[in-house]
Amino acid sequence: MLTTEVIPAAQKDSRRLMLVLHGLGDNMDGYRWLPEAMGMPDLNYLLVNAPDEYYGGYSWYDYAGERAPGVQRSTRLLFDLLDAQRSHGWPTEQTVVFGFSQGCLMTTEVGLRYPHRFAGLVGISGHVHDAEQLVREKSPVAEQQRLLLTHGKFDPLIPIAPVREQVRRLQAAGLNIEWHEFAKEHTIAGEPELAVIRKFVAAQRFSTR
Repeated sequence: MLTTEVIPAAQKDSRRLMLVLHGLGDNMDGYRWLPEAMGMPDLNYLLVNAPDEYYGGYSWYDYAGERAPGVQRSTRLLFDLLDAQRSHGWPTEQTVVFGFSQGCLMTTEVGLRYPHRFAGLVGISGHVHDAEQLVREKSPVAEQQRLLLTHGKFDPLIPIAPVREQVRRLQAAGLNIEWHEFAKEHTIAGEPELAVIRKFVAAQRFSTR
C-alpha cells in the first residue's frame, strides 16, 4: 500500500507533475523542501511513501535480503499509482519521476518498464537492480525515455564504479541517459546538483505527443 500527498503548483491549471520517491528509511516528509528548491511554479508534486515500514521510515524493498520480490511488488504498486494518475487527468507524458537511492532504483525500474512515455526520469545516488534483465524486459517505449542519473564520487553506501558500468551498459543498449558525477557522498549536492536537475526538467517541455 502506498500513501501519497499532492503539493499543488502555483500555476493552478498546470497538469505537470513530479512523482517523488524517497530513499531507505526516509518518507515523504523528507522532500517537502523540494518544490521551493526547484522553483518551478508550473510543477505539481506527488510525494509517495514506500510500502514497507523501516525504522521509523519506509523502504521499497528488502535491503539486506532478497531484493527482487520487493522490487517487483513496488513496481506493480507504482504502475497502479501511475494508471490512477492517468485516469484522473495527469498524463504520463507530463510526469517526471524523481527518486533518491532506493527511490532511484525504483525510478529506473518503473521508468523503463512502464508502457507510456514520461516527460523525464531523474535518479539520484542509486543503482539499477539488474541492468541486463532490465534491458531484456524494457518496455516498447523505453528507448524514448529520457533519464538524468547523478552520483557521488565519494558515496560510501553505493560506490560509484559499479554504477558507472551499469550506466554504460544501459547507454550501449540504446537508452537515453544523461550522467553527472558530483564531489559528494550519499546525498544531494545542494544547488549545483539542483541546477542540473532543474535544467533537465525544464528542457523536457512536457510534450503531449
